[in-house]
Order: sequence, then C-alpha cells, then structure tokens
Amino acid sequence: MTHAAYYLFETPLGSCGIAWSDGGQSARSPAVTFLQLPEATPKMTESRIARISGAPRSSVPPPPIAEIIERLRKHLQGHPQDLRDIAVDLNEADPFDRQVYEAAREIPSGQTRTYGELAKALGQPTEAQAVGQALGRNPIALIIPCHRIVAAGGKPGGFSAHGGRATKARLLAIEGATAQSAQLELRDARSNDTWPASRSF
Repeated sequence: MTHAAYYLFETPLGSCGIAWSDGGQSARSPAVTFLQLPEATPKMTESRIARISGAPRSSVPPPPIAEIIERLRKHLQGHPQDLRDIAVDLNEADPFDRQVYEAAREIPSGQTRTYGELAKALGQPTEAQAVGQALGRNPIALIIPCHRIVAAGGKPGGFSAHGGRATKARLLAIEGATAQSAQLELRDARSNDTWPASRSF
C-alpha cells in the first residue's frame, strides 16, 4: 500500500501527524492509513510520519481529511468525539490484527476493556497476549482506540506511543474514563517534567 500524503497538525497534546490514501480513480473518499501521536519534538513526529507515508513533504489535506483533523483536535481538547465512522485503511494489517482493531473501535469513549475481555469478545479467550501485541502494532492511534485496553486488576498495561503509560492515562482522562489505573497514571504524569505544565488534560 502507498500512502498518498501526510500532514502535521497541532493539538493540546502536541504535534500529531496523519497519513491517508486517496481514492485513486474511484469515487472513494480518502482513508486514514496512519496517525502519529506526538513524539518528543515536532521534528521527530514529522520525520516518523514522513518515513511511513513515503511522501517527500507535507500536503494540504483534502476536505474529508481536514474534517477528521478538526474532530481529532476537538477530541484532544476535551470534547470527546465518536470516531467510529472514520474510514481507515488496514490493508497491511494481518487478519487477526484487523479483528482486534475492529473490536477495539466498538469500545465507547470513556470506557475500557481488558486484553482478556477483548480476546473473549473475539472468541479467542486464551489470546490476551496476542491481542496486546496486535494493539502494539496499531497504526492508527486514537481512531483505533488502543488506549482503552487495559490490563487486568486495574493495571494500565502498555502503550507504545511516546510517553508510554502517561500518554495513555491522558487520553483516558480526556475521555472521562474512571479506571483507577488511569487516575493513578495521570497523577504521576502531572508530576513528570517530560510534559510541560501548560498542557493540562
């Protein structure tokens, strides 16, 4: 699959990047292929999404992608959006990963599931570890809400984006998640010098 283009946009979390595939000769609207949460610097964010997209430079997003960007901004500003209708392109994901991503997208904003619960929902109750591995490969963070999957016993579980569990906790807090692990991680994150105090969530 070749990504058509990418674009960097500002959010309260920092600079995010989005890549999309165009509809080719068909009337199909562009589909999101990758969403990059902020890296340590905007330059690092752009470097990563440029490499993944294969595009030599940022492009002006077409209207459907511009609308998605505005929805993502609102979401990260503390106005949770239902992102399940956004078209995504998962052609490069294997069948199991796609099943995991589709199940994760059905989890409402503000709620969480455990890796084990997601595995059971897929009819494969012994595959909680495989579910976690699939989520670690999630190419479209936030739209495919892997941050809503937590470990058993109130533990946050992993998160592959920059900032790790602290970023996961912020995303859950934005959505009003009541998971105890999210609140503990958010408390710890607010005392972490890695994140400027001006970024409140």
